[in-house]
Amino acid sequence: MYRLLHWIKELFFAMSPRRWLLRMLQGVLVGSGAILPGISGGVLCVMFGLYQPMMEFFAHPFRNFRRIFPQLFPAGVGWILGFFAFAKLITLFFSADSNMAVWLFIGLIAGAVPSLYHQAGREGRGRSGWIALVVSAVLMGAFFWVLSRKAAVEIVPNVFWFGFCGVLWGLSLVVPGMSSSSTLIFLGLFEPMTAGIAHLNPLVILPIFVGAALTVVLMARLVNRMFRRHYCAAYHTVLGFVLASTAAIVPLSYGSAGEAALCLGCAAAGFACAWWLGRREILASE
Repeated sequence: MYRLLHWIKELFFAMSPRRWLLRMLQGVLVGSGAILPGISGGVLCVMFGLYQPMMEFFAHPFRNFRRIFPQLFPAGVGWILGFFAFAKLITLFFSADSNMAVWLFIGLIAGAVPSLYHQAGREGRGRSGWIALVVSAVLMGAFFWVLSRKAAVEIVPNVFWFGFCGVLWGLSLVVPGMSSSSTLIFLGLFEPMTAGIAHLNPLVILPIFVGAALTVVLMARLVNRMFRRHYCAAYHTVLGFVLASTAAIVPLSYGSAGEAALCLGCAAAGFACAWWLGRREILASE
């Protein structure tokens, strides 16, 4: 009983209440942003300093449980809240005006780029880092270009395909910048998937979580090794993914000048929020 109480204490008091709430808010943003087309969950995890500890934990969960899990726990709580509590809201927002929704998240990503750039340069910036940035940006840009040139594919949604949705989501966490939602839209799975999540359909939710969990666990060790051995190149690769994936989702057509102005307002709000969160994370880690 004492050990259980001690473990609960570690979960809730491993960090200051202010940072605990900050981590939870970051988790809410990651969870709510996971369903928006063009947004990579891994990108948001990187932006808020969650990516590397998450990869370390999944690479060696038993070894790192006591050291890392308490740090990730508040973000996990926030992720669940954001994913389920805001999934329907974000889906409705996207249905009402997709441009405003996308610009909100573009602002969130752009506002957090300075903190990502700061993190990528912690061990110096060499030629390998800049080459990795350019190559990853070009490859991610080419991926989105090819995707945009393809005609829509029709697939009948079922448990297998929802498990495949989970695999893509797991990849978007492990490979920051990969847009799982854009791929799902291309396959015709995005709308039935989000509808199933909003209605808490277990035949949709369970396969998604199983697919995502297996993908993250199986790939985390490889990705974690890359970050340990090639920190500069790995983080600049992530930065290239972020820049290219963000540029790829910029809306190009608007219904009116008023809509364009509202989109800019959403982008500014997202930028301010992410910049503030990023500054808090940098100050807390120094």
